[in-house]
Amino acid sequence: MTDNTVNGSNTNIKPGGTSFVRSLLNAWSWLFLILILGFFEIYAQTQTGSTLLFRIYNLQAISIAASQILLLGLGLTLVIVAGHIDLSIAFSTGFAAVVMALIVRTAGADADWVTVILAMLAGLGAAALVGAVNGWLVAILNVPSFIGTLGTYGIARGAALIVAGGATVSIRNDHTRAFGNGDILGLPVPLVVAAVLTLVCHYLLKHTRFGAHTYALGANRASVERAGVNVKKHLILLFILSAFTAGIGGLIYTSRFSAGAANAGEPILLYAVAAVFIGGASLTGGQGTITGTVIGAFIIAVIQFGLVFCGLPPYWQFVAVGLVIIVAVLVDQSKDRLMGGKS
Repeated sequence: MTDNTVNGSNTNIKPGGTSFVRSLLNAWSWLFLILILGFFEIYAQTQTGSTLLFRIYNLQAISIAASQILLLGLGLTLVIVAGHIDLSIAFSTGFAAVVMALIVRTAGADADWVTVILAMLAGLGAAALVGAVNGWLVAILNVPSFIGTLGTYGIARGAALIVAGGATVSIRNDHTRAFGNGDILGLPVPLVVAAVLTLVCHYLLKHTRFGAHTYALGANRASVERAGVNVKKHLILLFILSAFTAGIGGLIYTSRFSAGAANAGEPILLYAVAAVFIGGASLTGGQGTITGTVIGAFIIAVIQFGLVFCGLPPYWQFVAVGLVIIVAVLVDQSKDRLMGGKS
């Protein structure tokens, strides 16, 4: 009879048990989303006699909140997968919002679609400029991304405030209002825009050579360089893409609220970073998916809406999201230990 016991543990059972635990850890964000949805629905049914999940208005509100987080989190996901961080996305959003609003206001309330589209392109160009500066700092000057993007966070914030004259830039234009508050086939335009960008970023990360290089860069930069990949160019493109998706968030903000504000993305920065890590991205790079970021964004949006639904003050959202971030980091560390990455 073969002895399958080593150091008091059964080796036939342990691998299976470890595999099961790893599967649970990999799926924890899905399970957590189901858990909080169930909790808030039970609360709604028992405490208010209403429903959270079976009202179109509630689902639409949650989806729009999630789409705002996603627009900042999509490009950020690629940057984090590559082993870096982009803290400047909050004011890439604000810069784009202010530039668009100024051009539309200058053109007047009767500005046509062509003018509005040109204003949007100018806003995206302003955001992309922030991303290009980030890429140059990180890729060319070898500044750590945390420090470099923290610096451009301040620069973009100041630039947006200077351009806006330190105030919110209000506009009146039917075309921008239709873009921010209209619908396509019954779905809000911001949600449709976020969905299209999500599909594009998912394809880019999972089904292209660019995505494969991004994963490899986060896992082992030296091997990517030895393979002949232009790492500096790749990093610059990643930071431009991160600023670009955040800039689209700024265009949506200006269109929805008929105003451009320098701090348009500041309240969402924590949520965007949280969504990426809740979705399974690793602090050390090489891991993460767009699907995971989508789940993370919806977890945060459900927490936001659910806490308000329960009658709690809005600032409890920060406490709840902070706790979920800590849980996400602990899960990431547990997965690393199971795979032998950390002791």
